[in-house]
Amino acid sequence: MNPSARGSIRIIGSGRMGGALAASLAESGWHVSSPLGRNDDLGGAAQGVDLVIITVNDPAIARVASLIEPSPTTVVAHVAGSLGLDVLGDHPLRAAFHPLVSVPDVEHGRDRLLDEAWFALAASDDRSMAMVISLVASLGGHSFVIADENRASYHAAAAVVSNHLVALLAQGQRIAQQSGAPFEAFLQLIRSTLDNVEEVGPAAALTGPVARGDWATVDRHREAIDPSERELYDALVIASRRLVDERTLGDDGSSPRKGSDS
Repeated sequence: MNPSARGSIRIIGSGRMGGALAASLAESGWHVSSPLGRNDDLGGAAQGVDLVIITVNDPAIARVASLIEPSPTTVVAHVAGSLGLDVLGDHPLRAAFHPLVSVPDVEHGRDRLLDEAWFALAASDDRSMAMVISLVASLGGHSFVIADENRASYHAAAAVVSNHLVALLAQGQRIAQQSGAPFEAFLQLIRSTLDNVEEVGPAAALTGPVARGDWATVDRHREAIDPSERELYDALVIASRRLVDERTLGDDGSSPRKGSDS
């Protein structure tokens, strides 16, 4: 082991997340052993290392953890956002370490893990928590703790802001193509909207016809777009009206005004 390394890590799983973690942690000064895959004997995976990180698909975590012989000195962790510590079975030192980053491939994942990323942590004991906190610190990131009973709702939030955002932008791309406008023309608008949300929050960042109660324009939108797009469009109009209601209540504390249905 490199004497300057922070500690020793073994990663189980050679997919995008496993590869990105291996690259970023090695660059951060950890000694990272060669990853283990589905065809490897996992019985001794916890021997001779400080930390085992399981990066396989969520349904396989419990089975993989059960194949590892427990060690009283090695922390066993997973990177699943929606699962608690119970999935790690009877390992005495357990942790969860979920990176709030999108990992389309190993190279982009490595760079994002090293770019002040946020991580959702959980641990069975102080020693395990200290281990995952040290991982975050070495990557130059930020962290917060999510209790097991809240991990599903936390991960739902992550899916909404990442996966659902991609689905929404895909709808925008389809409607833009229908209009004859290039989707590239909308990218600056998307980025500036995200900047507004960061600076003033979602409710204050909302602009457009729903924000100003212009239901005639909303109706024209619905008539113009392909009928297959209306269900999602209507759902987001309802979500936008909820933001308007929240903003109205925040301004004067009175009951929110209701607009016409669309």
